[in-house]
Amino acid sequence: MSNPRIEQLKVLIDKDPNNPLGRYGLANELFKSELFEDAIIEINEYLKLKDDEGAVYRMLAECYVKTGNIEEAKQTYQKGVEAANRHGHPSMAEEFEEALEFLDE
Repeated sequence: MSNPRIEQLKVLIDKDPNNPLGRYGLANELFKSELFEDAIIEINEYLKLKDDEGAVYRMLAECYVKTGNIEEAKQTYQKGVEAANRHGHPSMAEEFEEALEFLDE
């Protein structure tokens, strides 16, 4: 069964591939639909366009965990810590540091 929201966002991105909001929206819908490999691709495209404040790194790291790529998840959480700190979100940075500790166990 196809997801109409995903299809709408794909059309939007086809019209404007450099639309970070469209890329983020598509990545989020793919994530919610558990299409983690596709979500990874879209999140990485989004990150080429936008300096995210940190939240997207959570989604990307979770995608890597769900696909069994723990090392990529760790690297992504570390990038999330850096982004969150850069944008003044210490509680988000702390959350990502805790996730890193959990993955190291």
